[in-house]
Parts: sequence; C-alpha cells; structure tokens
Amino acid sequence: MEKKEKQAVWLYPRTKELMVDHLKAANATSQSDFIEKAIRFYSGYLDCNSGTATEYLAHVLTSIIDGIVKGSEYRINRGLFKLAVESAMQSHFLAAVNDIDDEVMEDLRGMCVDEVAHINGVINFERAYDYQKRDDDDE
Repeated sequence: MEKKEKQAVWLYPRTKELMVDHLKAANATSQSDFIEKAIRFYSGYLDCNSGTATEYLAHVLTSIIDGIVKGSEYRINRGLFKLAVESAMQSHFLAAVNDIDDEVMEDLRGMCVDEVAHINGVINFERAYDYQKRDDDDE
C-alpha cells in the first residue's frame, strides 16, 4: 500500500474557493482528497486517446449501460405483470358472464391477433365497443 506524501500546492484564491464549493459534489473527504480525485480525473481525460483509456471506458460504459437496462427491465416487467393480472381478471369476468361457443372464441382470437398486429398493440376500448355495438345493431 502506498503512503501519501505531503506536497506543496499553490492555488489562486478563486480556484481554492471552487474546490471548497465542490467538495460535497465530488464526495471528497478533504481538500487533499479532492485534489487527488481531480488529478486522477484529469489524467484519465488526457489519456482518452490512448489504448488504456479505451479499455477503461469500455468497462465503465458497460457498467453504466447494464445498470440502465436492468432498471428499465425491472420497470417493464413490473408493468407487464400488472397488465397480465388485469387481463386475467377481465378474462375470468367475461367468461363468467358470457356463454360463448368454441367457434366464436376461435374467430374472436383470430380477429384480435389481426387487430393488435394492425394497431401495433395500442388497444382502444371505444373502438372495440363501437365494433361490438355495430355487430349488435346489424342483427
């Protein structure tokens, strides 16, 4: 483990003020810690065109993207679960109050598959209601 050595650093008062103002944002425990982090950050910035920076950035970007994807995946899965529960409730409710034969059920499934494919999954209750009422009015 390396041992820190005391260094003399000359700063303009405005530069020191910037450092003090940003200690918390940098998650630095002291001014020395801030300077250490700043030097490492700036060195990484200067190394961006080197081969070592590419390896470092690839690892960092992979971690960031992985976190974003996992967060999105969780929210999407949670939404899909809630939607599936609501859909199951509707299906059981409709099955309990209607007497539909197998042929009508298959025709309805085919129609719904075509409709959902045509409308890219954007389901509109009013359109379905109007369609069903139109069929009732034709009889």
